[in-house]
Amino acid sequence: MNEPELPLRIIIDRPPAGVAWALQRGRHALVPPVSSSAAAMVFELTARVGTTAEGAPNFLGEFAHGTVADRFVYITVGESAGQAGSPWKRRAKVRLGTITREMVDAALASGGTLEARFAGTGRDGTPACATVPLLDGGWRIVPDG
Repeated sequence: MNEPELPLRIIIDRPPAGVAWALQRGRHALVPPVSSSAAAMVFELTARVGTTAEGAPNFLGEFAHGTVADRFVYITVGESAGQAGSPWKRRAKVRLGTITREMVDAALASGGTLEARFAGTGRDGTPACATVPLLDGGWRIVPDG
């Protein structure tokens, strides 16, 4: 089956200074951010999009983790992101389950990108980890360019 490739962008708002972050590809590969500043860190990836028996999107490929019913992307933190000597060894889980078939179709038709953002610092003041809540209402379509 030939599933379309959907561009995704994940933005970490105000990541803690001095902490490495990386996108997890497959089981062990790490992909650095495409841009990084004190204000935001940006990761870009693509996922193939299939369809579940219920008609919902099924995200596939080397960045998609979890089960068909609960797909997500991992962003690794500190030592998990390759930062030797970091006191942090964590992963942030960015859920894909709120992306609807309508959003996928609209993004593909418009040539846009689905984008989500989350706060880089957790409530306890340490780097965000576990399932991170998405800001600004979750995933949204943004024009490319």
